Amino acid sequence: MEYGFFYLVNHNIDKEFVREVFNHSNNFFSLPLEHKTNLARKAYRGYTPLYCEQLNPAPDSKGDSKESFYIGTLEDTTSANLNQWPSQELLPDWKPTMESFFWKLLTVGKELLSLIALSLNLDEGFFKKIESLNKPEAFLRLLRYPGELGSSEEEYGSSPHTDYGMITLLLTDGVPGLQICKDKFKQPQIWEDVTHVEGAFIVNIGDMMERWTNCLYRSTLHRVMPTGKERYSVAFFLDPPSDCVVECFETCCTDSSPARFPPIRSGDYLNERFRVTYGSVADLKASVN
Repeated sequence: MEYGFFYLVNHNIDKEFVREVFNHSNNFFSLPLEHKTNLARKAYRGYTPLYCEQLNPAPDSKGDSKESFYIGTLEDTTSANLNQWPSQELLPDWKPTMESFFWKLLTVGKELLSLIALSLNLDEGFFKKIESLNKPEAFLRLLRYPGELGSSEEEYGSSPHTDYGMITLLLTDGVPGLQICKDKFKQPQIWEDVTHVEGAFIVNIGDMMERWTNCLYRSTLHRVMPTGKERYSVAFFLDPPSDCVVECFETCCTDSSPARFPPIRSGDYLNERFRVTYGSVADLKASVN
């Protein structure tokens, strides 16, 4: 309610397995650019090169200093077939490791949403009842930040933004750089470092959850600053299916505190946010080439 960020421990995902995931991530990003761009992002899946993500809307922004790889949901056959994978010959065991990690994170995310429902005086299975966990739009994102310090203070590894969906689970390699701004409407903005806790997930509330809870739970502004060190992280975004209607929970609005946002389909909301961030597919191809 105050920060929109919190730590999650006792999640039962083995530290050695997490270390293996980070090693596989390092192996992918260490490939020659030609191999990575052969898997250039399509339908929000695949590789995004440096500076191709435009979280900062400023017209003079060159984009964020990070590269990433998206893996979409594995639950639905049609959507799962949209995923792109490095070849087994190029990166042995890469695909099965990431698929296993995806399923583990999905289990953790669903259990966490049950706890969030209880915290809002809703039934433990509430998110299942409103079909927000019926074939969710879940994405696993591998991230690499080169870390070089730029000549401008306005250069970011990830420029200030809020996450779009329900919740995000984040693991980092311990290199600093992640910061949050507790009050996103206050000027000047005050930024605080997010301390690394070994073995813990960093969880943050997304914009969709903020809408659902009528701003009771915060979607918090955050950024990643270059530190002069290469940095790796893994983010798991858990969002409802595209046809799920997002409207204020009954326990979060009253006559004196009515719903602040109109109902909206999850897919319409997310597609517009992605369009603003990434532009058109043509823009992405031009930046890759």
